[in-house]
Amino acid sequence: MSAVTVSGLEDLVQRALAEDLGPGDVTGEAIVPLDLRARALITQKEAGVIYGLDAAELAFTLLDPAAVVSRLASEGEWREAGGDVLRVDGSTRALLAAERTALNFLAHLSGIATFAARCVREVEGTGATILDTRKTTPGLRLLEKAAVAAGGATNHRVGLFDAILIKENHIAAAGGIGAAVVAARAHAPDITLEVEVRDSREIAEALGAGAERLLLDNMDASELRAAVAQVDGRASLEASGGVTLETLRAVAGTGVQFISIGALTHSAPALDLSLILQPST
Repeated sequence: MSAVTVSGLEDLVQRALAEDLGPGDVTGEAIVPLDLRARALITQKEAGVIYGLDAAELAFTLLDPAAVVSRLASEGEWREAGGDVLRVDGSTRALLAAERTALNFLAHLSGIATFAARCVREVEGTGATILDTRKTTPGLRLLEKAAVAAGGATNHRVGLFDAILIKENHIAAAGGIGAAVVAARAHAPDITLEVEVRDSREIAEALGAGAERLLLDNMDASELRAAVAQVDGRASLEASGGVTLETLRAVAGTGVQFISIGALTHSAPALDLSLILQPST
């Protein structure tokens, strides 16, 4: 997956700060002396994986370029006991103005990384790979996919440009699975091709057209096992739709190679973090 560039991340954080600050932090400007300095300490309050420190740091340093930032945790590691994550020394007004933006990025991305790690743990030993989807927050896709990877899961396609996924509406528009596969393969012969299928008839049609990967849409465990037996190694298989942390192990046990979970990015709960301000003496 393409990484977020430094300039791209800075632009995202700048826009987030502008959205929050508008013409200025009226509360901070009213009650905090301009020359007052302080220390901000961000703490992780529950088990999980930290990700998003670059964005959090930028939130502080864009408002106070002289701020001194110290990382107290590594990204991509499961921390059972939580603990201190980031320390920032700088202008009190800037620290308070950046607080919510920094925490929004860090809690959201760490939540994704944590949920991804939980899913990966759930399928250990099965051989199944956990994938994300394109169900991402507009404008934050690369960051969210990077958080998925930090949690140990695997990125699916980034967008519509880097893999072919023929879904139900494509099939309807093309006049059938066979016609859709033939047209797609002729247009882009070197790109990975996957076809969404719903039953044994569509599986047979996709295999007959030469599809190398099948997305098994909204099938329960018994249907997935039947699909694995029908395909018998002729294509790789991805289970998708309605998979939860509670059902994940059973889905992985059916023999599919991949399990895609939209909730990794669209429904992961934010990791519980807090920021405490310590005025300088």
